Amino acid sequence: MRRREFIMGLGGAVAWPLAARAQQPAMPVIGYVHTGTPEQSPNLLAGFHRGLSETGYVEGRNVAIEYRWAHNEVDRLPELVADLVRHRVAVIAAANSGVAALAAKAATTTIPIVFNMPADPVKAGLVASYNRPGGNITGVNQLIVELGAKRLGLLQELLPAAVRFAMLVDRNNPNTGPMIADLQAAASAIGRPVEVLYAGTNRDIDAAFASLMQNPVDALLVTPSALFGARRIQLATLATRYAVPVMYTPTH
Repeated sequence: MRRREFIMGLGGAVAWPLAARAQQPAMPVIGYVHTGTPEQSPNLLAGFHRGLSETGYVEGRNVAIEYRWAHNEVDRLPELVADLVRHRVAVIAAANSGVAALAAKAATTTIPIVFNMPADPVKAGLVASYNRPGGNITGVNQLIVELGAKRLGLLQELLPAAVRFAMLVDRNNPNTGPMIADLQAAASAIGRPVEVLYAGTNRDIDAAFASLMQNPVDALLVTPSALFGARRIQLATLATRYAVPVMYTPTH
């Protein structure tokens, strides 16, 4: 074989595997958005990876994950989700709150969105109905919000002498209005007043507990919220400091 033909043949042999690799499908990318930090929700993150593995997906092997953590600053969620949209992820997982899911819904009508939230997604405006969610969004409702009246009743059973209750609500939670109405109706049914304390930041939580010094209550009900779930140590510390019985909602 002449030298020129040999070099041309070698060049073709080298180019062929490169072209073959270029034709292989790109690894799908999942966008994962969370209101807190990785340290605050290890169980949720572990469950997410376990669920992926059960369907045959392993991070780094056949799927990539772009993580976006808001570090409890919910006003950053639109920016974080917009960044995932710019990266053209295959799907967005709004891991732990309706606020994150709403931010994702506002950012895209084409990328599939999967949510996990404690409130009613229909009332929150995420989906049209349970049977036919419509659009590009679906997910899981933990039905925690709907149990508010039950928790208040349980709190009264535990503290039968209690006459004045308060509820701590997250002003950024899209389901705050329905939760307040539900708990106030339940409190009225048992003939007990209930005060509403609002919080949207860590400082607001401190201020809400400090206000109990001027307006003491017999018990405090902490409503479902990604913020409160992330600040559970702060809540427990404040409850001990101010010696107020508190009922929490289990969140990740």
